[in-house]
Amino acid sequence: MENLIVELSKYIIIILVTIYTLYCFTAFRGNDKKRKNRVFRAQSLIMYFIHFICYMLIFMDSNNIKVLILYLVEVVFFIGAHLLYRVIYRNLSRLVFNNMLMLLMFSFVMLTRLSFDQAVKQFTYAAVSMGICLFIPMIIDRFRFLDKFGWIYGGTGLLLLVIVKKFGTMNYGATNWIKIGSIAIQPSEFVKILFVFAIAALLSKSIEFKDIIKVTILAAAHVLVLVLERDLGGALIFFVTYLVMLFVATANPFYFIGGLLSGSFASVVAYRLFNHVRVRVMAWKNPWKLIDNQGYQVTQSLFAIGTGGWFGMGLGRGLPGDIPVVESDFIFSAISEELGGITALCIILICISCYIMFVNIAMKIKKRFYKYVALGLGTIYVFQVFLTIGGVTKFIPSTGVTLPLISAGGSSILSTIIIFGIIQGLYVHNQNEDVKNVRD
Repeated sequence: MENLIVELSKYIIIILVTIYTLYCFTAFRGNDKKRKNRVFRAQSLIMYFIHFICYMLIFMDSNNIKVLILYLVEVVFFIGAHLLYRVIYRNLSRLVFNNMLMLLMFSFVMLTRLSFDQAVKQFTYAAVSMGICLFIPMIIDRFRFLDKFGWIYGGTGLLLLVIVKKFGTMNYGATNWIKIGSIAIQPSEFVKILFVFAIAALLSKSIEFKDIIKVTILAAAHVLVLVLERDLGGALIFFVTYLVMLFVATANPFYFIGGLLSGSFASVVAYRLFNHVRVRVMAWKNPWKLIDNQGYQVTQSLFAIGTGGWFGMGLGRGLPGDIPVVESDFIFSAISEELGGITALCIILICISCYIMFVNIAMKIKKRFYKYVALGLGTIYVFQVFLTIGGVTKFIPSTGVTLPLISAGGSSILSTIIIFGIIQGLYVHNQNEDVKNVRD
């Protein structure tokens, strides 16, 4: 009987998450607010239903009352988040908010399946982050002088990276963590937000060649420190984000082409200098040859994805524990194995719909600083998604970055919720400006 329930549930989950994903894109169509509100309400109901089914399966498999308690606490969290944010911010982007909660829901479900203690930590991080970020949209909307501190943003971020280089601890080959007692923080997760604010502020003031040289030196300094820390995934995110922001601000293709050429050259240098980079490239080129050593993680990821197929093994029926670091860098493989390739593909599309909304918000904002901030944060988000999923599917070498909102990690989840909070603030600001213009 239990096997029948698991088998049926995976198809129900696939149908529900597919409908949710379709709603993500139909929400962009037209200007009928009543229809859109119906779509957003349907999305919320689908999320709660998937959440219930998944925890029912986990409880059946573990027979642990703590799982039931965690489920109820999470339901209260989701309801509270919906009520608080909608009451405080009437002009909230419901699509961005629903997607954020949907991705968090998948994170809670998969981490509870993999490690109950890790799931409790993740929920705690998410709850605290949502509480902290409750006020970020208000700050973005009301404080109109945030574009005046470009060099302060840049200097502060660079200083934090230097401190990590000096006093940080190494993890998986990169020195990018600071430990304070039992708490480990990854400052680069927050520096990337300061980085975007710095570049946006400086480019919005001037795009003269001499000023672009100064901004490029600042950006290069961030990337260089990350390279020295051997955090090459982070360095790549900073580099691509700056390249996109510079191209949009100047509309000069030579800057973009020059950046790509210099980035390609830097990649070759990094390959020559760092052993762990060579190891990851070798594991990417032929993981089957190195299956007992360097290629083990990638091959186990591919086995999991292949075993799951389109429909998955069913929640609790796979072997995701065979993949090293499955809770963070390779959680997408666990989702693919147990919930299926269709569900995994829908998660990718949900992330893409977030990015489309970020770009849509950027296009509608008139103030250049806010426009560049929205674009920069959107680039960070979508490129990190690409790096994570590309790494676990062997599309590109693994870079060791997390899947935003889904992978385990306090720094990652707080920084991503801050990013979503800032985007919400920009959306609210734009909506309020439109209301003022109509009244005038």
